[in-house]
Amino acid sequence: MTATNGATTPPASDTAGTRPGAGTDTARGDTVSAVVRQWRAVHPELDTGPMEIIGRINRCAALLQQAEDAPLRRAGLSRPEFDLLGALRRTGHELTPGELARETFSSGAAVTKRVKQLTERGLVERRGDTRDRRVAHLRLTDAGRDLVDGILPDQLAYETAVLSVLAPEGQGELAGLLAELLTRLEGRMGALRT
Repeated sequence: MTATNGATTPPASDTAGTRPGAGTDTARGDTVSAVVRQWRAVHPELDTGPMEIIGRINRCAALLQQAEDAPLRRAGLSRPEFDLLGALRRTGHELTPGELARETFSSGAAVTKRVKQLTERGLVERRGDTRDRRVAHLRLTDAGRDLVDGILPDQLAYETAVLSVLAPEGQGELAGLLAELLTRLEGRMGALRT
């Protein structure tokens, strides 16, 4: 997908997206609009509608990741580390590394690395399984729980500020559309990969 490139912003008078058969993009000023118009010039016969959605989702995700999360950064945590700590906090019970990988949409290797770092910081502790020594059970320490509970209000305030560029009704509509897309994709992606 090339719609996340840093293409230049087109003039607002460009209405290339209004022709029949084109995607829904109209004269928008985001970088994906410029990329879509470039692809339409190269392949006018193709419908770029999917690129207009997926490209914007990818670009928003990239910008959010680049900005990083200020409250997390101040606490010396990355977003994946916070997600791991948050999973242990919100589920309220011990989790195995495999369960943590599923909860945080991470690979097993990534979880192992993060758990090691968080254990060394005294935020997570591991306990061996009494029946199977290959299995570990992970839980937050008191310091880990206090850290998550202390950061969460600041993190939510930060995310609220980031989303304040949209009106509340727009945020609700976007949340609903993304929830519908995610629900459907979670059910279909396995079939699409084959």
